[in-house]
Amino acid sequence: MNGSPGCPLIDVAAAYLPRLAEAASDPWLAAAVDQHAAAVRDALVPAQRGPGSRRAVRREELGDYVLGFTDGLSEAEWTEPAGHDFATLRLTAVCWLIREHDLLAA
Repeated sequence: MNGSPGCPLIDVAAAYLPRLAEAASDPWLAAAVDQHAAAVRDALVPAQRGPGSRRAVRREELGDYVLGFTDGLSEAEWTEPAGHDFATLRLTAVCWLIREHDLLAA
């Protein structure tokens, strides 16, 4: 991923947001994306107690996470497979978080 100046979430959304449509019709994929989204959220947002607590992901923190993750992929010379591997699931989950928390809104 080359990365554009500014928010790294834009590039990830452009590349992996379409994969969310696949998850709508594939229960296994939907569950895998959900688990990856939970893992990213857990890494970025401390658990909150109480009923109705919403764990909001912030744009800056998710952007930093994406930069670190994609830098690691570049160092490993990762190439996107036709199917789903750990990296594509994680990046698709990032897109789910972007959409869920409306992180590309101005």
